[in-house]
Amino acid sequence: MRKLTYTFSFAATLFMAACSGGKAGYTINGTVEGGVDGDTVLLQKVEGRQLVNLDTAIISNGKFIFKGVQDSTIHRYITHMGHEDALRMDFFLENGNIALAMTKDNDSATGTPNNDNYQLIRSQLAEFNKKGTEIYTSINDSTSDEEKEAKMIELDLIQDKMQEVTKNGIAQNITNPVGIQLFKQNYYGYTADENDAILQQIPEQYKNDPDIVKIQELTTKQKLTAPGSKYINFEMPDPNGKMVQLSDYIGKDKLVLIDFWASWCGPCVREMPELVDLYKQYKSKGFEIVGVSLDRNADAWKDAIKRLNITWPQMSDLKGWGNEGAQMYAVNSIPCTILVDKDGTIIARNLRGADLTSKVAETLK
Repeated sequence: MRKLTYTFSFAATLFMAACSGGKAGYTINGTVEGGVDGDTVLLQKVEGRQLVNLDTAIISNGKFIFKGVQDSTIHRYITHMGHEDALRMDFFLENGNIALAMTKDNDSATGTPNNDNYQLIRSQLAEFNKKGTEIYTSINDSTSDEEKEAKMIELDLIQDKMQEVTKNGIAQNITNPVGIQLFKQNYYGYTADENDAILQQIPEQYKNDPDIVKIQELTTKQKLTAPGSKYINFEMPDPNGKMVQLSDYIGKDKLVLIDFWASWCGPCVREMPELVDLYKQYKSKGFEIVGVSLDRNADAWKDAIKRLNITWPQMSDLKGWGNEGAQMYAVNSIPCTILVDKDGTIIARNLRGADLTSKVAETLK
């Protein structure tokens, strides 16, 4: 009987190896801070703008396990469906033993090459994020405007350090999945030249990645509308349905700011008072703004114009992110501004706040 048992086990091992193509596969051993036995944990991928479930595990004895075989390293998510707020973290799914710990402020995935690499970067970012959260929370306890200003400067410095960590992570890993994923997550914050330089370093095996193809196309458009280029004209309806063009305003001996925004965009709405003040201050000195809305709902767009005291020209094709003007100017986040001089040459992109005010004042003096 013992000989028969061994024979069966050996045959089963061969069968499993054949089914998996001879690959050892992966095992994810995970824990969840605050998780209890019976909670569901999901292995997920991003498809479009949605998370799609690939596998499910149940927490037992404080742990959850996923097993399988992966043909190549790929970016994935783990989500804990607990009784309180769901916890979610990203990691790299690759063959090997992956130790994964989900926490509220310092997730960890280690045990395989790409996850170990990614964890070094994740840990640095988590530490800076913790410091930033502490400073942000303490702002309300500040006793003076000077103290609040000092803390805001601290926050800006932390943000700069986080960007530096990310850029270094991309530079050091651009030939592997870690660098590719970091680039895909952060490209929108870089200039066209910065993105172009990174794209040049990407190995051939990643160049057909749909997101990389999209970034390449976007970067090409960005370079066509970078400072030093002539503006590109387009036509859309104004709030009254009349067709208007950028050329109705640009090239009329005025400095023109093209402002891509939307009524549903929180940062756009928060910054609008500054833009209103800027317009009042410089309109009589040869400054014009043309708002291009990425709204889909005409009533929401028109209500926001009135509510926010916007008095400069507006246009929109009501196609949301499919806005044709936004496509031409490679707009991938809003608010987005394009500053065009009196000759129709783009002189700046994405200036906001004090930087925008300073540039307008300098150009019009």
